[in-house]
Amino acid sequence: MCGRFALTASPEEVAEILGVMELEGFPPRYNIAPTQPILVAVASPPAEPGSNRPDRMAVLVRWGLIPSWVKDPKEFTLLINARSETANEKASFRAAMRHRRILVPASGFYEWHRPPKESGEKLQAYWIRPKSGGIVCFGGLMETYMSKDGSELDTGCILTVGANKTIGEIHDRMPVVIQPQDFSRWLDCRHGEPRDVADLLRPAAEDYFEAIPVSDLVNKVANVGPELQAAVALPPKKQKPTADKSGDGQMSLF
Repeated sequence: MCGRFALTASPEEVAEILGVMELEGFPPRYNIAPTQPILVAVASPPAEPGSNRPDRMAVLVRWGLIPSWVKDPKEFTLLINARSETANEKASFRAAMRHRRILVPASGFYEWHRPPKESGEKLQAYWIRPKSGGIVCFGGLMETYMSKDGSELDTGCILTVGANKTIGEIHDRMPVVIQPQDFSRWLDCRHGEPRDVADLLRPAAEDYFEAIPVSDLVNKVANVGPELQAAVALPPKKQKPTADKSGDGQMSLF
């Protein structure tokens, strides 16, 4: 899954990779959490003939998708992720998968490795970023929820897929990564159905990300500084006790 991520690139860098008009200034965000606003790219409405307007635009949505048919959001589970393998079948995501696919720019994401209880080891956080640096774009979905009073709220979630071997040593899921050459195809919901972009819902290449162990500062939403991404040394693994092979297994009277 993807429960926290960061976007620390400049607005100019984000606008360039997304291919959108100039973005308003925003500060680096090192600990983006569910229910907070996130920047996403969506396909622009059809342009007038001869217009040179970009075919995509940037908008803000709340991280945590609310399907349009939900009656009371307070009683509905927060949907920050959607499994890409079943998104086109689930009632919560089916309409968005067909009509409202988005891109979620990020500098990387955080994941936690939960060791077996019997190991005695603690939960370990990792900062996972592209090896080459820069911005990565996750595939996501968007829904506009209309409340009883008529107000609208744009909401979104991030699609996940089974982790590749590299990330699989930390967690069994990872965000879907959409490469720049596939941005237009992914966002084009007018001509491309879910089956036409199914090939994009795959794990990133093994050498795409690097995982850096970090402290548990990221666990608290109130912590928002660059120190969250500072590497830490992993504690030594506890060695399992080995059986004493010095004897022959028989009890001695002496």
